[in-house]
Amino acid sequence: MRTLWLDGAQWLAVLRVGLGLWWLESWRHKDKKGWFERGTGIAWAADVARKHRWPAVKRGFDTVVAPRPRTMAYVVVYAELALGLGLVAGFLTPVALAGGLLLNLLYLVLMIHDWAEQGQNAMMALISLVALFTLSWQTWSLDDAIGWLGA
Repeated sequence: MRTLWLDGAQWLAVLRVGLGLWWLESWRHKDKKGWFERGTGIAWAADVARKHRWPAVKRGFDTVVAPRPRTMAYVVVYAELALGLGLVAGFLTPVALAGGLLLNLLYLVLMIHDWAEQGQNAMMALISLVALFTLSWQTWSLDDAIGWLGA
């Protein structure tokens, strides 16, 4: 593959690291005190789920998230941090890419009415797919340095 400046594998690593930085920014800008102490993040998501056009979303939220809001707040916030760190460092990269893809698809379904959120999550999911299926951890990653995952 001919490219300018970097080779194809390096560009895929840039894409992976950029996605990781996007997850880290999502984590950084969250009001952690609000999420953990006041439950603002889960309360906001509950309101979105309650008004959702698909009844299955509300049922799923009521079954999985509503009974354990504090735990789920920690899961969401620290999942975004773990995804970001994993992708930037290239550590357990396929796990981070698959986890991020699932989280983005979950966000995409929850925020079906919000075009800005849909666009962001659709792009992040697409980057995850490309990075996953092109083995983007083969360059500039701990996975490659350690020799894990066939890198």
